[in-house]
Amino acid sequence: MPLFINPFRKADVSDFEGVYTPLADYRRRSSANDRSDIKSGELAGEKKLDVSPAPSNGYSAYTIDALRAEIEVESVASGHDTAYDRKSIVINKAITDIGMGRYQWSLFALCGFGWLADNMWLQGVALTLPALTQEFGPSETQVRYTTCALFIGLCLGASFWGVASDIIGRRLAFNMTLFIAGVFGLAVGGGPNWIGTCGLYAALGVGVGGNLPVDGALFLEFLPFASSGLLTGLSVWWPIGQLIASLVAWGFLPTYKCADDLESCNITTGACCTRSQNMGWRYLNITLGAMTLVMFTCRFFLFHLYESPKFLLSQGRQPEAVAAVHGIAYKNRKQTWLSEDVLNEIGGTASAVEKEHLSMGEIVKRNLGKFSTQRIGPLFRTKKLGLMTCLIWFCWTTIGMGYPLFNAFLPQYLANSNSEQPTAPSVVYRNYAITSIVGVPGALIAYFTVNMKYIGRKGTIASSTLITGILVFCFTISSDPTFQLAFTCLEAFFQNIMYGVLYAYTPEVFPAPNRGTGTGIASCLNRIAGLCAPIVAVNAGQADPKAPIYASGGLFLAAFVAMCLFPIETKGKQSL
Repeated sequence: MPLFINPFRKADVSDFEGVYTPLADYRRRSSANDRSDIKSGELAGEKKLDVSPAPSNGYSAYTIDALRAEIEVESVASGHDTAYDRKSIVINKAITDIGMGRYQWSLFALCGFGWLADNMWLQGVALTLPALTQEFGPSETQVRYTTCALFIGLCLGASFWGVASDIIGRRLAFNMTLFIAGVFGLAVGGGPNWIGTCGLYAALGVGVGGNLPVDGALFLEFLPFASSGLLTGLSVWWPIGQLIASLVAWGFLPTYKCADDLESCNITTGACCTRSQNMGWRYLNITLGAMTLVMFTCRFFLFHLYESPKFLLSQGRQPEAVAAVHGIAYKNRKQTWLSEDVLNEIGGTASAVEKEHLSMGEIVKRNLGKFSTQRIGPLFRTKKLGLMTCLIWFCWTTIGMGYPLFNAFLPQYLANSNSEQPTAPSVVYRNYAITSIVGVPGALIAYFTVNMKYIGRKGTIASSTLITGILVFCFTISSDPTFQLAFTCLEAFFQNIMYGVLYAYTPEVFPAPNRGTGTGIASCLNRIAGLCAPIVAVNAGQADPKAPIYASGGLFLAAFVAMCLFPIETKGKQSL
């Protein structure tokens, strides 16, 4: 097997001999039919399907008529009933029957790189703020606008790449996000001045910002239905990104920095902090940029990512869509019943698809349609669901601002905690690295506690958010570095539990036809609030250095109150 894979090679059904089994000869595992659409006739307002019990051997026969009946009900329930939509549902069922395997687990790691890079760069920017102040001259509060520049890029990237992946394809967007982040990450290492560095961080954010929407959508499209919950497992990679950034910073920033008594050459004419004396933050960004490019290399050259079958269908490239599913079966050493004949039988002939494939305008319209009143309205269909929608959006907004108000400026808080003299840089970055290490197990523990009896999703997320808010306030009680280290470690631990459950809980509470709309708006509100956080930190910090910390703690407690009012518990229940 070659070390590097040709990323531009198109798959063909003939490349995967032995994976195809005719539908009439295929035996599905009965669990593949154990879905909420057993009652889908009720959802569609039509007659119920007659689903016979699976035989005792655990397998059931599959016929084209049974498949057509399932597709008909699901397409009506989704609100879209075109040839494209019917064939997309067929592909979903084919992937579900193939099951979880090596291809999906490899993709889990590669998509995890995107989540890792997102937090790695957010923390990387936070770690460079003291060095930027010393070299370029902005005050300790003004330099926080650097984080604002990154968030502008993150918002633009999330908006652009989410739509672009539906136009240029998932595969290109999947690879370009990390490539752009890596290139501009290296460029930040040569930032000429503060404004130029902020501009480079914003450009970097355009790449990084596309990771979460593109990677999440891509991973979900290749997941079997029974394993769709693994999408939330990607949040495990989030604290690892912070850990990597903090360890690299600990190695470079305390060693390659200007003396503490030197000011920027832009504000003094005497002895000052020069570029050559202050290379630590540049080495940090160059290292993180190189690591991002290594992750891009793994995606692009070491793993053959098949283009999303749904995207290929939307472009009228049906043979390639079938070949992609065959490729997944081949990687997983399984068989599949999917063929062009089955797709044509369910959704119409290939010529019909050519006439009906989605144009660029239609793709954009579908994406924008997620935010139309027609799509948002069902989220308020009942009083209970409407209350749940408002509360979950409120939590995403408050946490979106509360998280960066504390974490994005934590190195500054740690450095300036001692009122008599600044804390030594080596101690600051050591404590930050220890905090990152302690926070990693939080996301793993969240995975287990959400299904515990008497706790569930609501209990876990509410208790972890309450403790997080209290610990943020406790951080301000003492200026002793050891005391603050203890509370930042505990805060990071419970904070990662909170985020892990939030990512899992949010899509579960929304009905399937409107799940993308609900989670998309939640993510958008989170980014907008994060963009406002540096503005609050700058203006509030000028009046009282601890004011941003108080605001962060208050926002976490406000989110806790909202969580106590959640009317829906999803533990042990199937998604709507």
